[in-house]
Formats: sequence, structure tokens, C-alpha cells
Amino acid sequence: MVKKSKLVLCIDRDNDLYEKAKISGPVIGREANFEAANKLIMADASEVDANAMFRAVKLYDELLKEYNVQIATLTGNAKLGIAADNEVSEQLERVLAEFPAESCIFVSDGASDEQMMPIIRSRLKIDSVDLLVIKQAKELEKTYVVLLDKLKDPYFARLFFGVPAIILLLLAVSRWMELGWEPVVFIVGLFLLIRGFGIDDKVSGVFSSFKFSIENISLSIYLLAFVFFIISIGIGYQGYEQARAERLDLVKTIAAAMRSTLLLLPWSVLLLIIGRTVDLLNDGRKLEISKFGLYAVSTVLLWLILSVATDWVLNTGEPYVSFGDFAFVIVASVVFAALSSHVLRLIKISVVGKMKLENKEMFTDTGVYMGKVIGVDAKNSAIVVRSPLGQKFNVGLDIVNAVTDRIYVSYG
Repeated sequence: MVKKSKLVLCIDRDNDLYEKAKISGPVIGREANFEAANKLIMADASEVDANAMFRAVKLYDELLKEYNVQIATLTGNAKLGIAADNEVSEQLERVLAEFPAESCIFVSDGASDEQMMPIIRSRLKIDSVDLLVIKQAKELEKTYVVLLDKLKDPYFARLFFGVPAIILLLLAVSRWMELGWEPVVFIVGLFLLIRGFGIDDKVSGVFSSFKFSIENISLSIYLLAFVFFIISIGIGYQGYEQARAERLDLVKTIAAAMRSTLLLLPWSVLLLIIGRTVDLLNDGRKLEISKFGLYAVSTVLLWLILSVATDWVLNTGEPYVSFGDFAFVIVASVVFAALSSHVLRLIKISVVGKMKLENKEMFTDTGVYMGKVIGVDAKNSAIVVRSPLGQKFNVGLDIVNAVTDRIYVSYG
């Protein structure tokens, strides 16, 4: 009787194996996992991942008599997020290429494993999840140790110490400049708004796609954009000082500074978009241009809305701008944005539809394997995909984000 192949699987998502014991994943085999767990627990006796690996070795020994079994530990990335998920996904593919298991037992330490389950299930069946709970008699001591350990982490240190420090410094500067507490409240509120809605992550994601290299033709465009940005900040500050000299109220002072800043700031953003478009054309990545086209349209519309808003608040020139004019511009901008988005979507579908997609593997943006492309349904503007379990399903052409040797989509 042929034994069923089964994989005992551990995942070290934050890559403590490498960070603390200098062991790279995937770790395959009983001896390799036992040795890696020993090195990790010697480096940090409180490390939960080491205990999970020992538990996986014990399960491996128990299953060895009944199944064709293998054990593997996958590692992610210390930055977590998409980088960690992509690394785990790629390592799991390498393990399954060497040992094509029919199913697995997932040994979990309970730390963010809900994010790993879809990645594992997209590739093989999970028979069971063995949850490892580390017992601690002194709960108060445990809480203290955890908090102390977290405060050593740079992220939490910035949150608990850095943010209050910045607020205190802003209050001190504001008092020294006789500005009152209102500017500090505005800055803190703006910071919380940006963090709360994840605007900073989205902006950093956009700027991370730009290539600043002396070898790129677009470098001169980026430098010009930077110059425009610096000048716009200077002009905005002059507008602010002039408004204060004229003793305008707080709202009009902000509007005056914003109107001065808007003279050149949008041009710096548009120049960045133009530079990135040049890079994409040089790299032959026409598919991503539609995304930056939407950024350009959004920039122009936001520019228009803010310009009319500042004119409405100040009303120092001709023609007179009423609230009705401001409302009309907002409605017209929303309609134009919707039309632009639809047109760019159609362009994107047309570009993707002309690409050679057959036999390429499809992944989500988070690294989850979806299957292999077996064709394109032009009538329904969809890609036909076969899942790892042999099922066929369609994926819209409009959610394709990148096409290289693989296809990446925004899915789920």
C-alpha cells in the first residue's frame, strides 16, 4: 500500500531564524529543523518559533510510521507585510517542488497565522492546525515582559516615545513663536488622519515605484520636480507671512498659504508622474501607465478643487466665487474623475488583452498563488485560470496590475 505524502509545516513569518540564528529558509528535513530550533532557542530562550519547530519535529516522528512525511519550516521577512508573505509563498513552492505533498499539518504558534492560511490553502490541503500555546503561570510578569520587549521594537518605541516627544517640542516651539496651541493641534490632527486612513503607506507605495538613478533619462525630470516642490514651499510660506501681516483670521491665513503653494506644487507632482511614465515606456511596462494616468487626472482635479476653495474663502479678486461655484466644481470633478477612470480602465483592458498570457502563473498582490492561465475570454474581458485543484475560473482583465514572467492581480 502506497503511503500518503504529508507535510508538517512551520512558518516563521518575521524571520527570527535568520535575524537571531543566521539560518535562512526554507529549512527542510528532521535533522535540519531540530538543529535550527536548537540554535534559535540558544539565541533567545523565549522564542516561540523554536518551540513550534520542536513540536513539528515531534509530530514528524509520530507520523513517520503511517505516512510518507516531510517537515519544513518557512521564513518570511523582518518587515512583515507583503514582503514576508511573498517570501513564504516562494519558499512553499520550492518545498512542494521537492516534496509534492497531498496535504499538510500546520504547526501554529498563534501569531498572525490567520494571514498565512490563505497562502497555504492555495497550494495544498490543510488536514489540521496544531496550535501551540506557551504556558505562563505569572500572567502579570508575562504582561510586563511582553510590554518591555515591545518597547524595544523601533516601531513601538517611536509610537510611545517619539510621538509624545514631537508633540511636546511642537508645543514649546509654538509657545516660543507666540502662535498658540492651535497649530500644534492642527499638525497632530493631520498626522492622526494620515496614519488612521493609511495615507502614508499609500503615498510611500507610490513613491517606492519611482526609480531615481543617474542612468535614467527621467532623472532630469525628477530633479526639476524637486526644485518646483522646494520653490512651492517657499512661496507658500511667503503667502502665510503676508496673511499674518494683514491680520487675517486662521482660516483665511491657511487658505492664503495654500493658494500660494498651489502655484507650483501640482506641477512638481505632474513632473514626477511624467518621469515615471518615461521609465515605464523605457522598461516596456505599458500596462502600468494607466495607473499613473489616473494619478495625473486626480492631481489636476484636486488642484482645481483646492484652487476654487481658496478663492471662495478669500474672495479678494475678480470674478467673485460663491459657494455654488465651489459645489459645482466638486460635482463636475467627481463626474470627470469617474469618466476618466472608466476610459483608463478600457485602455488597460485593451492593453492586457493583447498580451501573451497563456501558461503564465497568476498571483495576488500579497503573493497568494491562484493558478495557471489557460486562455483569455475576450468577449467577457476575462482571463481563464486553472486552480491548483483543477478548477476553472475567470479573472477580470481590469484587475491585472503587472505582467512579467508572472501575472499579479488585485484579488480578494
